[in-house]
Parts: sequence; structure tokens; C-alpha cells
Amino acid sequence: MTVSIALFTQDLRLHDNPVLHAAHTASDQVVPLFVLDPGVEAAGFATPNRQAFLADCLADLDASLRRTGSRLTVRRGGTAEQTARVAAETGAATVHVAAGVSGFARRREERLLALFGDRLHVHDASVTVVPPGRITPVGRDHYAIFTPYHRAWLQTPHRTVLDAPRVIRTPSGIGSENLVVNGPFSPALPPGGEVAARARWRRWDVDEYAEAHDDLAADSTSRLSPYLHFGCLSPTELTARALRRGSTGAQAFARQLAWRDFHHQVLAARPDAAHRDYRTRDDHWHHDEHEAEAWRQGRTGYPIIDAGMRQLAHEGWMHNRARLLTASFLAKTLYLDWRIGAAHFLSLLVDGDVANNQLNWQWVAGTGTDTRPNRILNPLRQADRYDPDGSYVRRWLPELAHLPGPAVHRPWLLAPDYPDPIIAPDALTVRLRRARELD
Repeated sequence: MTVSIALFTQDLRLHDNPVLHAAHTASDQVVPLFVLDPGVEAAGFATPNRQAFLADCLADLDASLRRTGSRLTVRRGGTAEQTARVAAETGAATVHVAAGVSGFARRREERLLALFGDRLHVHDASVTVVPPGRITPVGRDHYAIFTPYHRAWLQTPHRTVLDAPRVIRTPSGIGSENLVVNGPFSPALPPGGEVAARARWRRWDVDEYAEAHDDLAADSTSRLSPYLHFGCLSPTELTARALRRGSTGAQAFARQLAWRDFHHQVLAARPDAAHRDYRTRDDHWHHDEHEAEAWRQGRTGYPIIDAGMRQLAHEGWMHNRARLLTASFLAKTLYLDWRIGAAHFLSLLVDGDVANNQLNWQWVAGTGTDTRPNRILNPLRQADRYDPDGSYVRRWLPELAHLPGPAVHRPWLLAPDYPDPIIAPDALTVRLRRARELD
């Protein structure tokens, strides 16, 4: 009997999983393994919301594996060391794992390679559609601008979507541990796991995406980002389905998946972009903890900003347009360091991903890949455009529910009990323009 270990990381699914498929194809028996690595907690990524979602994902993955005749083994400790221990217990000859791009993922792979050598098989195109480094512009190691990257991404052949295995044989008698989750959690977290992810995908109308994705009140985005982050859904499968459907909405959604790949290839080439400016503007950020805390608490006096922050706290998720607005308000209007906002988002977001979170924050702050680094999103004009009747704001700010229509966006005119704006409406661009000498 030959035995392989399928080491799950950010690919917690059976459908279209290159790691599981390769291990299942190459060996008589497979040990599906997930390691609860304390390094994740030490790095600050094991936040309560993501741990609660992960617990759902692992339970769902185990249930799905049991339907094939297998089961999930969970161990706690260093990933490489625990994998080696399981290999010794089961006689596993090979280990299969998905390639990652973060510093943590790279160090994990290095430790695995040191222990297993050529018995380790690392699989690309599992976490992303196109592996980082697969497509590059002439003379450079990565694309720094999205549009040419997107063109190349569309022209690059994507791997074949893989079926989920129906029967998996697993050695008996392997010890496993449980994930203990401690709060506090956001009260309205989505359910984790592949079953919930695929149900969400089936219910969502991708054809409406292009027209409705910026409508804050309509809530017509996919809400698939947490499932993509944990790998409950395959980005390759979603892309194939979207491009095959071919509608304007489906193509727009595929473009967002390309953005996700774009950020992964940037981080793979520039790992320090997780905490350092990708393109420095020599910013001397404003320092005001009172303002930063008002932003975190959703008490800025600008309802469209406050509503987004309240949604984040309640759901562990935020609408994509609200993410842009709240980030622009912190980094551009208040001119506070983007890392303050990125850290707060990562503390709550179920989909908190170091590549997408940090590089989207840098894009908004003007220190990343945005070709218009000094653009400022005016929260009042954005509110009038993307929440014209105020429904989104009233959903998250019940204290303003009595204000009619768009009047809810300017409570200082009609609701004296609501916090005053922490920066005057006529001064929304002043700090950035002065700091970057734009006047």
C-alpha cells in the first residue's frame, strides 16, 4: 500500500483541488491533514472571526471526506514537524501541498522541503488561477499595473477543473485534535465550508454583478471572498464557469478574480509590501488616535463611513464599495497611516488575506499600484451616488432611521445628537493636498 499526505492549507475543499487530486491519483491511500500552526497565531492572523469560520470549514471538510470513506486529521504544532510525524505514523512516502505567496507560506514550504526533499510536491494554481510569476512583462518579475496584467491573464491557458474524488481510502488509527475557538466574535458571521460556499454560488445571480455590485443597499456582490480566502471554492472553477457563461456580469466577476491573482503576484515578487509602501510617497502621516478610534467605532460623523464600519464589526465582512470609501476616508481624508486601517480590517474580516487586504489598502492610500495615487473619494458624493435613498445607512445606523431619503447622509443638518464630522465637509482634501504638495 502506498500512502500520500494531502496537506490542506488554503484549499479546504474536495472539488477542483490539485493537492487532493494528485495525492489520490498517485497513492493507494491518502491522509488528509490540516495543521493548526501556532505561527499563524503569532503572526496575528488567527483572529476570533477567522478561527470561527475555520472551525466551520474543517468540520465541513471532515464531513465531506467521511462521505468518501475518508476523514480529516487535525494536528497542532509546527506544520512541517507535524506533517513529518504523521508521515512516520502512516508510512506516507509523499506529501502534497498548495503553493502560497505570503512570507509565512514560503517559510512553511522551506521547512517542509528541508524535511521531505523530493518527496514534497508543491502544486500551483490551487490558491490562485494563474500562479504568481507565470506571466510577467518583458524585463520585469511582475506586473505593476492591472490592465496589462488582466489582458495577459485572459490569454493564459488555465488548468483543467478537477472533479471531486468519490472514494478515498485512508489508513486507520490516526490520532486527531480539535480546534478550540474563543471569542468575542462578530454576531453575524457567515457559515464556513465548501457546502455553504457552493450553495452561496448557486443562489447568487452573477449576471447582475456588473450593474449592481456598487449598489450598497442592494447587497448584490457575491459574498464569496471568505470562501475564496479559505479555499472552500476554487478560483479556477469560478473563473471557468464565469467565462463560459460569458454575460457582462460574469465577465466583470472574472475580472475581480484576476484582481485577486494580480495582488498575489505583486506580493510574491515584493513580500515586504505587506507592511512597507510598494511605491513610497514620502508620506509623513498625521497622528491622531482619537480620530483613528472614531473611525474604528463608526463614529466619524459621516454616515456612509460609519455604516461601513458598523457592518464590518457586525458581520466580519464589508461591501466592496464601503471598503473603498472607509479606506479612502482614513488614508486620504484623515491622512492616517494606511497600516492602521489594514490592521483593523485584518482583525475583523473573515476574508482577511494578506495579499488582497494590504495591497488594496495601498492602492487606496496611493502607495500601491493605483495609477492615480492622489485620488480622494468624497464620502458625500459617493453616498449620493451609491446609496441615493440612504437605505444602506439606515440599515446600519438605526439612530438615523428617522431621517428621510438622502438627508441621512448629512445628519449635522437635521440630527443634532449624531456625532459631528471629525473633519469639516469643506476640508476633506486639505490634509493630503498639503502633505503631498498638490496645491
